[in-house]
Amino acid sequence: MDPTKTYSSAVCRVVAMPYPGRGHINPMMNLCKQLVLKSPSIIVTFVVTEEWLGIIGEQTKPANIRFATIPNVIPSERVRAKDFPGFLEAISTKMEAPFEELLDRLEHPVTAIVADTYLVWSVEVGNRRNIPVASLMTMSATVFSVVHHLELLVQNGHFPVELSGRGDELVDYIPGVPAMRLADLPAFSSGNGLKVKPLSWKCISLVPKAQCLLFTCVHELEPQVFDNLRAEFPIPIYPIGPSIPYLELRDNASGSDGNVNGVNYFHWLDSQPIRSVLYISFGSFYSVSDAQMDEIVGGVRDSGVRCLWVSRGNNGRFKDGCGDMGLVVPWCDQLKVLCHSSIGGFWTHSGWNSTLEGVFAGVPMLTLPILFDQFPNSKQIVEDWKVGWRIKKDVRSKDLVTRGEISELLKRFMDQESNEGLKLRMRAKELQEACQRAIAEGGSTQNYLDAFIKDISRSQS
Repeated sequence: MDPTKTYSSAVCRVVAMPYPGRGHINPMMNLCKQLVLKSPSIIVTFVVTEEWLGIIGEQTKPANIRFATIPNVIPSERVRAKDFPGFLEAISTKMEAPFEELLDRLEHPVTAIVADTYLVWSVEVGNRRNIPVASLMTMSATVFSVVHHLELLVQNGHFPVELSGRGDELVDYIPGVPAMRLADLPAFSSGNGLKVKPLSWKCISLVPKAQCLLFTCVHELEPQVFDNLRAEFPIPIYPIGPSIPYLELRDNASGSDGNVNGVNYFHWLDSQPIRSVLYISFGSFYSVSDAQMDEIVGGVRDSGVRCLWVSRGNNGRFKDGCGDMGLVVPWCDQLKVLCHSSIGGFWTHSGWNSTLEGVFAGVPMLTLPILFDQFPNSKQIVEDWKVGWRIKKDVRSKDLVTRGEISELLKRFMDQESNEGLKLRMRAKELQEACQRAIAEGGSTQNYLDAFIKDISRSQS
């Protein structure tokens, strides 16, 4: 396909503007791939900073998605975790002007902007320019609803609040959201969370000024939440997920052949017994304390379970944990790994993308949340969907989980003969099948994608 010819004859030109973080850029790209493969008349200009283009620019994508950049006006990806409130402030104040300048440079008028919900200025930019904006929420509908109903937390004396001694108090008044403990709410009650909360609330409060709201979730995973949000919001709500790279998986076009540092992790997985390997990954941003990591490494080693461990940093430390029973890699094709027949469990930080990938792959999960939305995600995995266990109940206590506790839990979790393990696997299989039905022709995801494409095509005409 000649991309120049495609651009000039395109019916619908979309500008996609993700929040500058891997957990947001990846689902935005997956959505864009869904759109252009479903409707070849859509052309996407995918906007990232110059630094992020260097990180993701080599990935495979359809011809009618092209990259465009804005300058590096925010702190580098390498240091953003050191001052997260400062990083958010830079996104809120320094990205708007270069984004508008980019819009001015584009050759053709823009049909629609798809912008991450956490870009607080995006809806106002679209409204000023009379360009429809679709707000993309890359967290769960449950998290969105909790922040949207923040005034109910205030009215009930649950915000702001010190969790010490109150973590088990129930929040059972948010429309459509199953009852949860205070300790399971998004982490914005103290510390950096209190600094982040005002911006998070403002971003979500501006959503009704957009033309529609997209979620990276599947309707069937949070049906009551979606029903209640639709009753409250004046704009269409489309759950178009899971916005994970299942298209590449389906087409056998995954971006990795499994070779990392001279070792092929897929060959290693092929040599392991069915459902015998625990996949361990704690995400790409924050991590647990060094002391807790020492206990985790010791617990994994003592358990004797097979594991494939994605590490960020000291590989030797994690190799000590795996010993002869495992493999440590700096990166892997996570969804393809999770769908491998030798994977029997997923130990995750409960980031939303990882959560969706675990559900899609039908793999039971162990949860160890670290920040913000990972706490309610963990609660959904364990209590609402019943496809996993928590590493510890009091997820925000500073007490370490000991290597002995971890070792015993891993042995139980990976036991293929236990009744409790069988129940987890059966329930995980049910959710996997729900996801498969959603993305099949005529399923909920496909129907919502069709409706969204009609919306933006109508705005073009």
